Amino acid sequence: MPDHDARLDQRSINTIRFLAIDAVERAHSGTPMGAASIVYTLWERHLKFNPDWLNRDRFILSAGHASMLLYALMYLTGYSLTLEDIKQFRQRGSITPGHPEAQRTKGVAIGLDRFGASAPGEIGLKRFGFTTAHIIEVAREVLRRNG
Repeated sequence: MPDHDARLDQRSINTIRFLAIDAVERAHSGTPMGAASIVYTLWERHLKFNPDWLNRDRFILSAGHASMLLYALMYLTGYSLTLEDIKQFRQRGSITPGHPEAQRTKGVAIGLDRFGASAPGEIGLKRFGFTTAHIIEVAREVLRRNG
């Protein structure tokens, strides 16, 4: 694993949290604030992302109310989201809707949105072996490695 600047990591995590705080009038901020550290670590140290690469890793966020976490990570790691896009979170016509949509936001692989529309995506993920037990096992391994 490459060396990481602990100060930069902490600033990034805090930035995620403050972006969530800024969006509190439009969304729940608890999950992005509470999960910022673990999700940042997964995103930055373990997953390989490139929105143009078909064989990239996918970050599946099925909690729509935590979508600011996804948008903040995308913003901080060089996706085509701007701070202005973040400010337009959950606004009509925005590329940062309250429930991420693959067709609307480059880098969102699958829309696991409201009203049961996530069922086809979940079935597709299970077909390729991504069960809840597998995901929990991977998360525990990441936590074990990184304390």
